[in-house]
Amino acid sequence: MSEAMEQVNEGASADALADVPFSAVAVIGLGLIGASLAATLAAKMPGVTVFGVDTDPTTCATAVERGWVSAASGPDDEAFRAFIQGPCQLVVIATPVAAVDDYLERLRAWDYRGVVTDTISTKGHILAAAAEILPAPERYVPGHPMAGSEQNGIAGARADLFEGANWILCPDETTLPEDFQHLHELVTGIDARVVSLHREEHDQAVAIVSHVPHMVASSLMQLANAHADDSRSIMRLAAGGFKDSTRIAAGSPKLWCGIAFDNADALRAGLDEMAGIIGSFSAALAEGDRETFTRLLAEAAEARRALPAAWVPSTEKLLEVRIPMVNRTGVVAEVCTIASSVGCNIQSIDIDHISEGNAVLSLILTDEGDVGQLSLQLINAGFSVSFSPLMPKEYAHVDE
Repeated sequence: MSEAMEQVNEGASADALADVPFSAVAVIGLGLIGASLAATLAAKMPGVTVFGVDTDPTTCATAVERGWVSAASGPDDEAFRAFIQGPCQLVVIATPVAAVDDYLERLRAWDYRGVVTDTISTKGHILAAAAEILPAPERYVPGHPMAGSEQNGIAGARADLFEGANWILCPDETTLPEDFQHLHELVTGIDARVVSLHREEHDQAVAIVSHVPHMVASSLMQLANAHADDSRSIMRLAAGGFKDSTRIAAGSPKLWCGIAFDNADALRAGLDEMAGIIGSFSAALAEGDRETFTRLLAEAAEARRALPAAWVPSTEKLLEVRIPMVNRTGVVAEVCTIASSVGCNIQSIDIDHISEGNAVLSLILTDEGDVGQLSLQLINAGFSVSFSPLMPKEYAHVDE
């Protein structure tokens, strides 16, 4: 056995492993997102054994030196295969889309039947590839952390990257309830918050809130650069607002070109809609229409002020939702997607198995969102629901 695998198999104590949803995780791709995930797992879930995979030996060495992974190797190293066929319970694919098929093929060749998720910002290709290639496609749950940096690679990675960030999970009717529960525990355990989306809605949603904004930021820099003279004086006038608005334009052009073309249809639709909105401002100016111009600004200002400054749920207003599950597939995906659609944040999920075909899904909600709409939509969807307030002392994961 290699020295790397000896380090991996040392593992953690039984007490530490009892507190983690997955005891052994393979993070494939140690760029900004993958390395940051490894770093935060090392910091917040030290009972988890993390094996890193990257094509760059220096990156692998850096991750080991920083203590973010127990061991790391290239994709062709025997240690990678041994980890997948041995202790691995979760594989996280954090590579560009172009590398996905190769790793899925490896998982098939090694008959890996554990949970698989990813951090890729577009889902069209990986959804089709996972369904076709993985030996247990029902255990693939698409994921996407809505976090990032203008810095690239492991050099920009940090353990607090996901704190307070939304992390999209896309379960469907085939997702095993326990798999989603464990992924939810992992994500909330690193202080991110889960947002559930239907898989077919993911690419359209992230085009609006992530991909279009990046292109707008790049366009603003193109505009400013086109008007900069040799002395670059206009750039010295750029105040904090301009710098904040264009920060993401410093991201990797190669990476973002790949993202754009992977999500071309949704991105084009969003850019066309954005052009129409900008055109409305231009038309109002051309027509001297101050009322319309003011209304457009006011609508944007009101929407911006409605965004939460930070995730600070009140621990005095926790709510437990209990939903019986009787021989009904897809219940976890349906319930969690409904909760996300009305702005409710699920703090934790528990599944109480009463008999072989019966269980109760228990959700702990924070004080966010429209609970009335949640109740109405769950009832309309055919669920029997009960709500009860929960004091912090009743909930072991909330500090008093």
